[in-house]
Amino acid sequence: MPAHTRRPGWGPDPTPGEAPGRHDPSPAPAATPVRARAGQRGPTLRRPEDLARAGLIAADRVPALEAVAARYAVAITPAMAELIDPVAENDPIARQFVPDVAELNIRPEELADPIGDDVHAVAPGLIHRYPDRVLLKLAQVCAVYCRFCFRRENVGPDAASLPPAALAAALDYIAAHAEIWEVIVSGGDPLVASPRRLAELMKALGGIGHVRVARFHTRVPVVTPERVTDDLVAALKADGVTTWVAIHANHPRELTAAARTALARLADAGIPLVSQTVLLAGVNDDAETLGALMRGFVECRVKPYYLHHGDLAPGTGHFRTTIDKGQALMRALRGHYSGLCQPSYVLDIPGGHGKVPVGPCYRHDDRIDDWQGGRHAYRDAPTET
Repeated sequence: MPAHTRRPGWGPDPTPGEAPGRHDPSPAPAATPVRARAGQRGPTLRRPEDLARAGLIAADRVPALEAVAARYAVAITPAMAELIDPVAENDPIARQFVPDVAELNIRPEELADPIGDDVHAVAPGLIHRYPDRVLLKLAQVCAVYCRFCFRRENVGPDAASLPPAALAAALDYIAAHAEIWEVIVSGGDPLVASPRRLAELMKALGGIGHVRVARFHTRVPVVTPERVTDDLVAALKADGVTTWVAIHANHPRELTAAARTALARLADAGIPLVSQTVLLAGVNDDAETLGALMRGFVECRVKPYYLHHGDLAPGTGHFRTTIDKGQALMRALRGHYSGLCQPSYVLDIPGGHGKVPVGPCYRHDDRIDDWQGGRHAYRDAPTET
């Protein structure tokens, strides 16, 4: 971003002696909240002109970004806007949420459906890719719109939630397939739904005997933590089914005090938490930042689960790294950070062929690498027949 005057009340000041941006992995200092008149927190920012008025972009960028916003939805909640330092050219929070003209650069290899959801759609909003689980797209709306989203062609404020008839058809399919053990509830972001609707869904899933686990994938506790109320937490629990929540965050500064409180509310209710992170150039593609994020998750009782290699979504080439770089980062985490802090580095194979681990290999015939890069002889003991 070009440097321009920061609007008072937007974004934290840099820590003394440190430059803000991607290589500052420490949690953000307490920020002055974004305020509207009468001392109230400001609204979600949805248009480039809103971003300019908020001081997050220079006014002369508005016309170019209108073309981006016309194609891909924009939404930045107050919780995320507070974290953005508009003076920092490579602010990692801004990079995730503020639109960029680079998004209009569509590369030949990029795909509108990069992970092949459509190939495995068995009903509107229902994906059956793996034998024992399905993915249910409860809503195509999000609290924020990530600039790297792999479903960016389908989500937005004008997208509909799954209609009642379609949800009923999805539940009928799940009930008719006894091999389905887990229902992954995604979207969009399912936690933008009301507690009433979530409770109805959980009651329905709890009534299907072979469904034992419901997993919600969400950014809500991080980007709009005030939504994680006692009512919402209660809605996520139902007799007969165990609830897990997967938390999406990509930089340690996202784990604010408010986010930590929201995560604690979920954990204190007995809901196990796991993480998902996307490896993003200019956001978390260095070991210090990635390690700090994983430690932050563990401190919040969130078990690091997935580090996703960037998908081939349209207009996201400026976010993608190489698999070689991702493997090098995983090697850098191993040994230097607790075993609790080790996610699984995965790639969704384009075309709907599924998710596979692409982490580094430590075995080379009869030699094994250690965490410091040394190589040691090791042969399997012969087995008895």
